[in-house]
Amino acid sequence: MLSNITVRVRLAVCAAAALAGATLAAAPAAASSSVASSVAPAAGSYIFVNANSGLCLEVAGTTEGAQLVQQSCGRSGQTWMLSNVSGGQRLTAAGGKCAGIAGDGTSAGRAVTQQTCKVSAFQTWELKAVSGSIHQVVNTGSAKCLNVKDSSKAAAAPVQQNSCDTAAGKRWTLKAAGSGSTPAPAPTPVPTATVKPTPAPAPTATGGPAPLPGWPTADGRQPVTATISVSGVRDGGMKRFYGSGDLGGGGQSESQGPLFQLADGATLQNVILGAPAADGVHCLGTCTLKNVWWEDVGEDAATFKGTSASQTMTVDGGGARAASDKVFQHNGPGTFVIKNFQVANFGKLYRSCGNCSKQYARHVVVSNVQVTAPGKSLVGINSNYGDTAKLSAVTIIGDSSKKIAICERYKGVTSGEPSKTGSGADGVSCVYSASAIAYK
Repeated sequence: MLSNITVRVRLAVCAAAALAGATLAAAPAAASSSVASSVAPAAGSYIFVNANSGLCLEVAGTTEGAQLVQQSCGRSGQTWMLSNVSGGQRLTAAGGKCAGIAGDGTSAGRAVTQQTCKVSAFQTWELKAVSGSIHQVVNTGSAKCLNVKDSSKAAAAPVQQNSCDTAAGKRWTLKAAGSGSTPAPAPTPVPTATVKPTPAPAPTATGGPAPLPGWPTADGRQPVTATISVSGVRDGGMKRFYGSGDLGGGGQSESQGPLFQLADGATLQNVILGAPAADGVHCLGTCTLKNVWWEDVGEDAATFKGTSASQTMTVDGGGARAASDKVFQHNGPGTFVIKNFQVANFGKLYRSCGNCSKQYARHVVVSNVQVTAPGKSLVGINSNYGDTAKLSAVTIIGDSSKKIAICERYKGVTSGEPSKTGSGADGVSCVYSASAIAYK
């Protein structure tokens, strides 16, 4: 086989992680089946289509150890997020678990299942380009390929590992989620359903925005009558959480409690916040919100507190809509990262507190964010306190008059109201280039 491009891949089922460009490695040619020279898949959201059956890769259930199967394309749960991890890459879907070999086995026929993520060669995969977007997916622990059992073309046929060869059942076509209909499989074309997630920017060879998934469908619902405290990792399983009782007013009061409160170091992932959403999420220090979605923002989607200048708050994936005022309110110090996120029908995406009784230098980094009008501004910072904002790979949809302000500068205060001092890139407080903002 000619082995011209190799990409290490770790498969994960879910919501979440950091998106970046894939690492390419060239190797000398060898005899056997042809592997064409092509651009390796960039980090982003993809659908995996089996080249033999034309069916799409998904998980048969939500439990630990559920087996991967192939199913008719167009169903929920078939969008996989390709993101970089140490030593390779990972595919993440709504369940938040990693695809690996059952029992860390090396024998042919071992099931490929979803598992709690860990550092393991059996949850690490290597994507080998065969032709264009068609790849073999090789497990690095067993050196065997992701395969549909018995080369079946039937829906719900199990996916397992088997020795690598030229069989079409061991080849997978990658389709960027949101890029249109599922590509025809090779070599045996089979009609497939059209996948129609929320449109998202397609990845580009020059490092443009990675594709973002469509808005998810809730897997159940749960009323919240008192704030849920989170320490460690809380996985919501893509349930819809909504305010009830004391948290069910649905107003814009600043005194509302949040649905979730995260301790320093906590992670909240795979959660949908429905209406009423109260005051969303509060973070008390370093925290991560991964694949969290706000269907109808209450007072704020999330408020970030804490007291340490070294704390880092990260929003990775997910989205928010119907925010009459702010989406993210930054009251404490530290650095706030918003990446791989989408926002629609909003007031402000991010605001460094303009009149908190104790002020800090705050920093925000915005990367690979899709914005759908109407909206007022993306970022508001207090330049007099040393705030900075860095923006890249922002796509704005439906704002032909360019009314949405990109970065607004204020003179923050500890009482009263802040005053606006400027808008736009200045290379000091608001840092971004014209090419960082695309309009569609």
